[in-house]
Amino acid sequence: MASQQPMTARSVRVKAARKLTRRASRTSARMFLAEGPQAVREALGVTGCVVEIFASSDDQDRHRDLHAAARTAEVPWHPTDPDGLATLTDTVSSQGVVAVCRFLDVPLEDVLTPQPRLLAVCVDVRDPGNAGSVIRCADAAGAAAVVLAGASVDPYNGKAVRASAGSLFHVPVVFGPTVEDVVRRVRRAGLRVLAADGAGDEDLIRAAEDGTLTAPSAWLFGNEAHGLSAADTALADNVVRVPIYGRAESLNLAAAVAVCLYASARAQRTPPGRSFGTFYPRR
Repeated sequence: MASQQPMTARSVRVKAARKLTRRASRTSARMFLAEGPQAVREALGVTGCVVEIFASSDDQDRHRDLHAAARTAEVPWHPTDPDGLATLTDTVSSQGVVAVCRFLDVPLEDVLTPQPRLLAVCVDVRDPGNAGSVIRCADAAGAAAVVLAGASVDPYNGKAVRASAGSLFHVPVVFGPTVEDVVRRVRRAGLRVLAADGAGDEDLIRAAEDGTLTAPSAWLFGNEAHGLSAADTALADNVVRVPIYGRAESLNLAAAVAVCLYASARAQRTPPGRSFGTFYPRR
């Protein structure tokens, strides 16, 4: 399955894969690049996701476990020289292994049946690192999916894939619907719509204590620079602010997502009759 001679930047397979560093080519082929051993390992865990793998020919023992997993999955493994690998990444130092993967996004209806308990909906999120971090936070908090609504960044951007730290291969991602469409459909599915906004009327801690967060919920999170618009917050059932007890002006997007999703995850897992603040064993 491995090539006899290392592939180079001029090899046909490397040239074809290099096109996937451009969004238009990714969209057309519905394939993307995942760099680094963690991402490739998680991608190999998704049946049919990985098309082929390019790996450093200078240190063939470095990724022995991935090579074995690729062989088991019958995924072509291409030893590639450093210059060839460098053309497939946008990092300063290559991590030595890059996988060509099939797109993983799903239609919104796929994550609404059966009813999910928790969704993260990002509206017009532009920074790929933030998008990847949100996916990672949602995965950690047990959210059923991440919806990138409106003019949000491509989740298959190399920086977004790296920032997700493998979570892109765990959590379903919905990409492209308008926020109005998302809200209409999640509400029809029986979810409460919560908007995270620094000027919200309801404090997150109080919302956790009064039962607001126990219902199946879809959280709306806004653009890094401008947050949610007034039109977006008007779509929500509750507009919730994360309390700032110190002197910071605000939280960054990933931090706000983590705080809000974990508050909902904990509230939803608190046994009936016990207060939110009472310790309970992990389930």
